[in-house]
Amino acid sequence: MNATHQLDKLEPGMIIPLGGDRCAQVDAGLAAAFQPGDSLYFVQDTGALLHVPSGVHHAVTEQVDAAFSAFGRLRTTGRDKISSFYRLFARNLAIAWPKIAEANKQDEERAKAAGRSTTRLVINEKVRNEMIAGLEGWADLVDREPAAGDLAELGVVDHGDWKVRTVAAPLGVIGFVFEGRPNVFADAAGVLATGNTAVLRIGSDALSTAQSICDTSLNPALREAGLPEGTISLVGVRERSAGWALFSDKRLALAVVRGSGRAVTELSSVARQSGIPVSAHGTGGAWMVADTGADASRFAAAVRHSLDRKVCNTLNVVVIAADRADDLVPALLEAADDAAAARGGRARLHIASGSEKWLPDDAFSTAIGVQRAEGTVTEKRATGIRLDQLGAEWEWEATPEISIAVVDDLDRAAELFNEFSPHFVASLISEDPSAHERFRALVDAPFVGDGFTRWVDGQYALNQPELGLSNWERGRLLGRGGVLTGADLTSRRLFAHHDDPEQHR
Repeated sequence: MNATHQLDKLEPGMIIPLGGDRCAQVDAGLAAAFQPGDSLYFVQDTGALLHVPSGVHHAVTEQVDAAFSAFGRLRTTGRDKISSFYRLFARNLAIAWPKIAEANKQDEERAKAAGRSTTRLVINEKVRNEMIAGLEGWADLVDREPAAGDLAELGVVDHGDWKVRTVAAPLGVIGFVFEGRPNVFADAAGVLATGNTAVLRIGSDALSTAQSICDTSLNPALREAGLPEGTISLVGVRERSAGWALFSDKRLALAVVRGSGRAVTELSSVARQSGIPVSAHGTGGAWMVADTGADASRFAAAVRHSLDRKVCNTLNVVVIAADRADDLVPALLEAADDAAAARGGRARLHIASGSEKWLPDDAFSTAIGVQRAEGTVTEKRATGIRLDQLGAEWEWEATPEISIAVVDDLDRAAELFNEFSPHFVASLISEDPSAHERFRALVDAPFVGDGFTRWVDGQYALNQPELGLSNWERGRLLGRGGVLTGADLTSRRLFAHHDDPEQHR
């Protein structure tokens, strides 16, 4: 009897080992859904069992087949074709935007009808302009790189009668799963700048928009530029299991996942358990600290501009030094309400235990309208939370939502950040230069600023569209900063040249 066999059915109550000393039990629903040819994956972090229907697995495999073939052909493709692709993609976006916008409107209506968030889904003229600028930026980067057929040389070690050159080389096929933000297409296209290919999977809420971008802009640009089919492709199925199937394909050189919460955990686990390196960009939520030396007007402006929309770098937690709470808490509430007023409401507050006395007397009894994905609901203006709940990222639609803590001093603020935050974005508002120096030394974060938090963005800060922004929640990164861009996706090769044919060791 063979040690292993093909899994062709599941039965209710069946025990599935999760590795080590843990297991999961198959429920009746999973057993009924599973058919011969389907795949089953497990998540060691959560114990979840993930079912991938055979049709979904086949569709994903076809996409990876094409990307793998395209990667081989790109090795001898002139970089002028890659530059041309970016400019054609940008041109096509400008021309086809009305069709793309209509598809996005349909996606938005479907998401709203299902009671789902649309904060990241909706695109507009500003998004279009940023996408076009990002694509043109990639074209400029490619134009600055070595001529077609050459490789970027990173260094040379000269031994006299022989030399060793270190050159940059592409990684291969990049699998990229991202939340429902259609503008990420311009970011993801950056993998091609360093000679990689990509298979993309977008959240189902944005699939029609993404498909429209492919049909009207991306695919025609690939063809017109003369690039191989499959260079950049979209998995055109709505099932979440497509992401699991993609991240289990061992031909991927890197799996990039961008989203939040459980989805990122599941996808990362599938990739790691398949032996694929992962770059995960999940939990967000920025922190802002106002210390003894804070200027109230500067603080208020930073708060207001950090709450213009809900994305990963949006202000989530505000920590204020106790000796300034009497004037800075009112400034904070006014600024947060100013940001909310732009959408017709007031800010929603979560007050850490021990900080309640600095809030107005009626904050905990006043009811306000809060715009959620399912519609407007009535909630208390302020509610209390435990200190350990400062780690919660508030996912809001149009009503800004923040946590507030008042602490003794800057050191205590940094302690809270290091203990409860995702180790992501930290901003200090202070007029004291020594406070900033100490803050930077204390906080364990890749992004540290002295103003609004929304500066943390690859295109805004570095003029390069990002694949993702990394937090340090699960450890620091090796060899690169917190912004992952297409330009980062390279490996190293060593080329040797020997002058003496008799050289030996």
